[in-house]
Amino acid sequence: MVQIKRVETARDLREFIKLPFTLYQSDRNWVPPLISEQKKFFSNKHNPFFLHSEAQLFLAREGNATIGRISAHTYTRHNLEYKDNIGFFGFFECADNPEAARALFAAAEEWNRSQGKNAMRGPFNFTINDEAGLLIDGFDTPPMLMMTHALPYYQKLYEQNGLAKAMDLFAFYSDRADVPERLERISDALMKRNNLDIHPLSRGKKQQRRDLEMIHQVYNEAWQYNWGSVPFTDEEFEHLADELVPLADPELVLIAQNGDRPVAFSLTMPNYNEVLKVMGGRVNPWTLLKALRAKWRITTSRVITMGVVREYQNRGIDTILNYLSFQAGIRKNLYHSEFSWVLESNVMMVRLAEMLGARIYKTYRIYEKPF
Repeated sequence: MVQIKRVETARDLREFIKLPFTLYQSDRNWVPPLISEQKKFFSNKHNPFFLHSEAQLFLAREGNATIGRISAHTYTRHNLEYKDNIGFFGFFECADNPEAARALFAAAEEWNRSQGKNAMRGPFNFTINDEAGLLIDGFDTPPMLMMTHALPYYQKLYEQNGLAKAMDLFAFYSDRADVPERLERISDALMKRNNLDIHPLSRGKKQQRRDLEMIHQVYNEAWQYNWGSVPFTDEEFEHLADELVPLADPELVLIAQNGDRPVAFSLTMPNYNEVLKVMGGRVNPWTLLKALRAKWRITTSRVITMGVVREYQNRGIDTILNYLSFQAGIRKNLYHSEFSWVLESNVMMVRLAEMLGARIYKTYRIYEKPF
């Protein structure tokens, strides 16, 4: 018989964090997160998500074995932004056990109902600016940095419990070793037409701080009309920057200005999942040595995000940024790249990815269930 338990103690949280290590032990494409970082992520003291929202984690147990987990959480800033009353769920992992899945989704739904919500959407870990979506296609390759992986039967477990598609997110893949000639010609023409200064992320702390402020400003402006988008709070953005900037290659972070006005940016990261893969979730002298070796052998990258403020959209600035990022990646021998994620409804970005010669190789799905 399956029993549901709320995560209330440090031991419970450790079970919650460690469960995927059991479920994915025979899946060579799964990338284990660092256990120490996961503990911080779920900590009220370290994650700025908890400054505005709250969450309840649940475990599913059968006998003495933990076989499933899920979170139910509010996302207060989403509901303020969209004037709706939706609850959320995330971090779903489960054995191929319909009874356990049913109990987990029921627990998340009941908790969201208790918060006065009239629907449940996910998976979001915890927000749309974190890891999002259930992988439903593309299980044969490892996930890139800050993207999720899943077991193929999860889609069945979701849909058996009344969850229906709300939106699909695409991940595009490119393994070109040269810049498409057509893109080079188009970008050169657009560079001449647009009065822009495009520069990489500064290395000096003072100027880098100004660059990050510009990126934050552009991100919140550029994404405000996209489905489900919620602006970063100052605390959330600073937290993310503190995590990513030490790992970033400044030449792969591009900022476009028109005079003093920041109008666009793009963020490409080396795929540090190649490093996490060899660490096995642990931080110790041996895994750090393996991580150092793996870092210098990274061959993949992920274009995490790109934004152009509304009044400068449809001018081809996104094409220029993609071209320059493509060039920089090739110089660094990053020939295998992912452009993700892209809303299925974002026709312009889909076309741009295709113009780069990229193809959809993974699909992630956001689900929703009204109460």
